[in-house]
Amino acid sequence: MKPSHFLLSALVVLSACKSDKPEHEDDHAHEEGAEPKGHDEGHDESHVHIAPEMLRDLRVTTAPASARPGGESVTALGELMFSEDAYAEVASPISARVGTVFVTTGQEVKEGEKLAELRSPELGKARAALQSAKARAASARQTAERKRALAAERIVAQKDVQAADVDAAGADAEVAAALAELAALGASEGDLRQGAGTPGFILRSPIQGTVIERDARMGQMADAEHPLFRIGDLGSLWLIVHAFERDAVRIQKGAEARVTFAAFPGKEHTAKVGHVGQRVDASSRTIPVRLVLENREGLLKPGMSATASIPLGSPDGTITTVPAASLQRLENGWVAFLPTGERGSFERREVGRGRTLGDHVEVLSGLKVGEQVVVDGAFLLKAEVEKSAGGGAEHGH
Repeated sequence: MKPSHFLLSALVVLSACKSDKPEHEDDHAHEEGAEPKGHDEGHDESHVHIAPEMLRDLRVTTAPASARPGGESVTALGELMFSEDAYAEVASPISARVGTVFVTTGQEVKEGEKLAELRSPELGKARAALQSAKARAASARQTAERKRALAAERIVAQKDVQAADVDAAGADAEVAAALAELAALGASEGDLRQGAGTPGFILRSPIQGTVIERDARMGQMADAEHPLFRIGDLGSLWLIVHAFERDAVRIQKGAEARVTFAAFPGKEHTAKVGHVGQRVDASSRTIPVRLVLENREGLLKPGMSATASIPLGSPDGTITTVPAASLQRLENGWVAFLPTGERGSFERREVGRGRTLGDHVEVLSGLKVGEQVVVDGAFLLKAEVEKSAGGGAEHGH
């Protein structure tokens, strides 16, 4: 009986161990399965969250979805320049030495404002000639007046009075010629310095604008071939682009173009077509097109390269566009990232992509005009989405 009791006890213990092990494994399996399930339920695929430390290194810029005229358009490259109507290169009209310089680079000047004082020996000759002509004119007028008085008393003949008037008129003509010579030298009677020393004259600004360049230095020699100052109005600039002849003939004066600059990615400027050239370049088969841009903020600088999207013919409705860099390709299609207002949180939104329009693309669906989208930083947000998707798959495996 003892062996039987021992065998029965062993079977009971073995049975208990077997029943405990599956129960423990089931609980453990349940716990392992519960964690991914809970994780999936808390994961929001429509939003991307960036850690604060990563956000510090992530340069994020945004731009609004904008409306532009529909229909066909042409994209052309060009370079920004001063308006020819508001630009001047100011040089000394004669060989002269620079004296006092009154302005510096970046300074705003008014029309007629003093730029520099120049001194030239040639002005000494011109001043002497003017003074001599004035003296002769004064003497001739006095002679004419005296002879008119004598003629009234019948002391001299009337023909002598007429001859004196002719001499006075000739002397006045010499004064006018001397003043004209001064003007040709770039000076006026009021500009001439009085007293001893080399005569000087004042170089003045012909327009209102900003001193873009100043090559004048005290003591240097100046001549007519080398401008001392370049002055331009930065408030309104010209963008000259070149369009193929088949497109240029359809561009209408006054049409509104969209312009982007490499220096300001994601930011779009508007411009008006001011002029379409009248001649085709034989080598490139293009026609120059002048666009006029307002530059009230002063951010645009002459020489900047730009891309312009110009409508062809009459506009046909409107379309919604965003910077090309703001749309990113994921496995299921194109997406844009929108700031949510919460730091480090961005909404991921699927959009329908249309035509490429220079640095912008047409959005067929998913965005409204005025909604802000991420431009710089969108690619890294896309990488974060792909990283999260890859991490989730590995964990599930």
